[in-house]
Amino acid sequence: MAIRSEQSATGERAELTSARLSSTFWFGNTAILLYLAAATVLVHALTAGEYGFHRDELATLDDARHLAWGYVAYPPVTPFFGRLSLLLFGRSLPGFRFFASVAQALAVVLTGLMAREMGGRRGAQLVAAAAALPFCLAGGALMQYVSFDYLSSVLTAYFIVRLLKSGDPRWWLAVGSAIGLGMMSKYTMLFFVAGVVAGLLATPARRYLASRWLWYGVALSLLIFLPNALWQFRHGFISLDFLQHIHARDVRIGRTQGFLPDQLKLMLLSFPLAATGLYFLLLSRAGARFRMLGWMYIVPLLLFIVAKGRWYYLAPAYPMLYAAGSVWGENWLASLSRLRAGIVRRLAWSALALDAVLFAAIAIPMAPVNSPWWNFAVKNNGDLREEIGWPELVQTVAHLRDSLPGQDREHLGILAGNYGEAGAINLYGPDYHLPQAISGINSFWQRGYGDPPPQTLIVVGLSRSFVDRNFGSCELAAHTWNRFNVENEETSDHPEIFVCRGLKQSWPEFWKDFRYYG
Repeated sequence: MAIRSEQSATGERAELTSARLSSTFWFGNTAILLYLAAATVLVHALTAGEYGFHRDELATLDDARHLAWGYVAYPPVTPFFGRLSLLLFGRSLPGFRFFASVAQALAVVLTGLMAREMGGRRGAQLVAAAAALPFCLAGGALMQYVSFDYLSSVLTAYFIVRLLKSGDPRWWLAVGSAIGLGMMSKYTMLFFVAGVVAGLLATPARRYLASRWLWYGVALSLLIFLPNALWQFRHGFISLDFLQHIHARDVRIGRTQGFLPDQLKLMLLSFPLAATGLYFLLLSRAGARFRMLGWMYIVPLLLFIVAKGRWYYLAPAYPMLYAAGSVWGENWLASLSRLRAGIVRRLAWSALALDAVLFAAIAIPMAPVNSPWWNFAVKNNGDLREEIGWPELVQTVAHLRDSLPGQDREHLGILAGNYGEAGAINLYGPDYHLPQAISGINSFWQRGYGDPPPQTLIVVGLSRSFVDRNFGSCELAAHTWNRFNVENEETSDHPEIFVCRGLKQSWPEFWKDFRYYG
């Protein structure tokens, strides 16, 4: 009887301990970070389908149907997740954007966890995560390589924080994996690698140069990147030509101007937090252990200034500053009176909330089209315009095809000037039994012009001078439009749709000189 009572008491204690552990997890700091991240995924899921696919997403979606270890415009990670989205969710726009929103949400969690590893308590972790929230709302609104590049860089910073805190050199394997993933997402990871190398050499972390784990990590990153490197080699390092062209264009049209002032667009009212984070990492005694992270911000900043990068390229470097700043701020608040500390906290949370609301209003596709809110959003985020009108474009092309004589329809091709048009036709065209679009832009050029080559072409997105120069006869047959009468690239820059016949060169000769980048 006594034995049975003792067993019962032991079981009750075990159940109580399990319940306490469960309660601790569900209301613990990490759980709250996960709830916050999950909320951003939910917001994106509920709003993603309000407009339509963005021009860049249409290119990614088309590349996702042609899986490879590389593409002209980017490495393979983003099209891979695009393919996974297609398999899981079909043509659903919220489904297509799901993995981008999850990537951004994970970065929010990692920002809070970095604050924890630097010594921050719950308040510091939540402040850091909240500061990372605005870019999460913007970066997760579209399915593009920015989302996965951002996550890879934040993951790299988190693993380095774990390395510096623990002193365990085996963390270099995790760092190498994150860098390899970043290189398979976007090549600007090299700028952050330069920051890692500088931080390694300029701080006491240089002792790891003698560790075999560092070099194992380097080897692992190269191994992960190897398939794309081999793809580039087999394709004549085509992405270098692409990047040179795009960079020259950006410089020419002024997209790289104002890099430093535009950093305030990334931080907004979180600027004091980032500034104190940089101070904590580079100058304070308390942050000496994590000094390497300061170099991981300064070096990419300087490199992007010299190389004339676009303003958002540095975005992945801010979460580690937010984490460090929140830890410094938590310690500073402890030195203030309760009244003053309460005022500072309220001001800080108000500023962070305002940042999140402003980014959401501008970046998330939820403003009624042509409303005052819409006008404000597109004034600050022109990408929203490029999510309008793609189904109407394909519908117009289909009606034009139906108006052609039967002989023209039998040997019809659709020649698209940019990847948005080509991607839209390939996405919505099967509903109208349209042929796949052909185009000379980026990876579309590699897919050729079909066999047999088309004899009659519906030409979208190319100029009158181009079609007159290359075809024996061309007639203006239609114009692009959208049901909202929104002025965007399709309706203003190249609205004419032609029907052309009689290519003046042979198709191989024409195609050889038709390759271009955008």
